[in-house]
Amino acid sequence: MLRAVIAFAACAAASAFAPTLPSAGVRAKTSAVSGMKMQQMSQSVPFLPRPAALDGKMVGDVGFDPFGFSSKYDIKWLRESELKHGRVCMLASLGYIVQEFVHLPFEATSNPVGSEAFYQVPAGGLWQIFAFIGAIEHFSHNFKMSGSTMFSDGRTPGNFGFDPLGFGKNPQARARYELAELKNGRLAMLGFSGMIHGSFITGKGPINALLTLDWHQKFN
Repeated sequence: MLRAVIAFAACAAASAFAPTLPSAGVRAKTSAVSGMKMQQMSQSVPFLPRPAALDGKMVGDVGFDPFGFSSKYDIKWLRESELKHGRVCMLASLGYIVQEFVHLPFEATSNPVGSEAFYQVPAGGLWQIFAFIGAIEHFSHNFKMSGSTMFSDGRTPGNFGFDPLGFGKNPQARARYELAELKNGRLAMLGFSGMIHGSFITGKGPINALLTLDWHQKFN
């Protein structure tokens, strides 16, 4: 009996120095980290892996897709949406500033704050605007609105053949202009969002808000 107890104690002491295998959870985490290191990381978000659909072939692609939209939707359809939103916001940013000072002569009422002027438009007028926008969208795409059909004719995202000044004749210049449009569109989306939220807070247009801001009180 004594010999059995001594042998058991010796085995227990030796096991403290024996190499042990990590648990299943630890092994899974280690494998995941190793796989991430082998996978190419995103250029814009270095701590996240680059999405498979964002291979850098599109102009302005820096691997930014933290919510994984490119794995659920057609990448060309997403780029079409990004370009359209950018173009609309570039026009909207300019219009939001201009309408503070310029109004049509036949306007019955005018409001320099765009976020408030929107609610002065009658409901019937708003429905006409939305219907007109919808008609333009459908006819410009020949009623092909899904990601699987929109580019079935080989059209590239955002290309509607509109180039009256011939900027796209030179392939190198065209690539430069495409990148410039994309960057300006992204900036305009952020800029317009900032302007309209600023109007919600201050009740003023962006220029008027800057001119009437008490900088001394603001930063002291």
